[in-house]
Amino acid sequence: MKKTTIYDIAKELNITAATVSRALNNNPRISEDTKKLVQETAQRLNYKQNRVAQALKSGKSNNVGVVVPYINRNFFSNIIRGIEEELNPKGYHVIISQTHEKANKEIDIVQNLLNAQVDGILISISRQTSSDEHFVQVLDKNVPLIFFDRKKEIKGGSSVTLDDFDGAYQATKHLIEQGCQKIAHMTIDLSLLIYQNRLAGYKKALTDHGMTFKPEYVIGLQSEIVAGKDAAQKLMELPEPPDAIFSSTDLGALGAIQYLKEIGLKIPDDFCVVGFSNEPFTQFMELPITSVDQAPLTMGKTAAKVFLEQIDSEGVKIEKNVVLNPTLEIRKSSLKKGN
Repeated sequence: MKKTTIYDIAKELNITAATVSRALNNNPRISEDTKKLVQETAQRLNYKQNRVAQALKSGKSNNVGVVVPYINRNFFSNIIRGIEEELNPKGYHVIISQTHEKANKEIDIVQNLLNAQVDGILISISRQTSSDEHFVQVLDKNVPLIFFDRKKEIKGGSSVTLDDFDGAYQATKHLIEQGCQKIAHMTIDLSLLIYQNRLAGYKKALTDHGMTFKPEYVIGLQSEIVAGKDAAQKLMELPEPPDAIFSSTDLGALGAIQYLKEIGLKIPDDFCVVGFSNEPFTQFMELPITSVDQAPLTMGKTAAKVFLEQIDSEGVKIEKNVVLNPTLEIRKSSLKKGN
């Protein structure tokens, strides 16, 4: 089927192609009646405007790139929802890409988004990301760059993050208040700032309450359930095993609980567990899991609002760093009787 062009619309209405183009681009020199007639004819003939060509002409594409490690994670899918809820009513289309935690894929995605003339890029960096060059390129082209959750410290870039330090501090303090004396910490990739901050919050809560930080109580894992089980087993095989675990992920916490139950420990009477992220499964299990809520919907909406502020700043560069407050959702996995 032949693709409809502005020349087809012009022929249909017996006007020039230039008039059709101006009408479709809302040129003030064209009367409202003509604009309406052109738009109705374009719709009837199933005309589709070339967005890239439009972007080259107007300098604005109404497309925004959103880059996440994985789309199918509840946390990131809720952030995307928040972004779309803010941007779609303003006429923006969201282009979603996922890096699968690969730095080279992230670099390619950013380049492709720039080639597509996006009006802004909102991104949560991959675990492998170390270079700043692709982000510097974005800012050099005066394209707004907003990091969310995971970020790079880069001049000119904005960010919306959670106070991971405070979330970890609250989680550890809660375990101490439950009478736990030997609290372990499961972490992930300490090259990422979010996990560095969670480890720091855990340490500070211990020292603030007169407890000694023990490096052997900090154990690395991937975000899978099996890794949580394996990490819990290693902790329980220590000469002096812990009596509580604060995990940087909910899946790690779930794996730990499964192993602890297998060896006959009662939770929370014998052992307390706290996770991080407040994934939906944490509240619907037979043993609901205490977890730090990251407010992903709010994070997405806030990142979108920061982008809109930058677009509306009329060429004035704005660098904004928003830090959201975490909430500890206390449930049975850490709440001892009588406390």
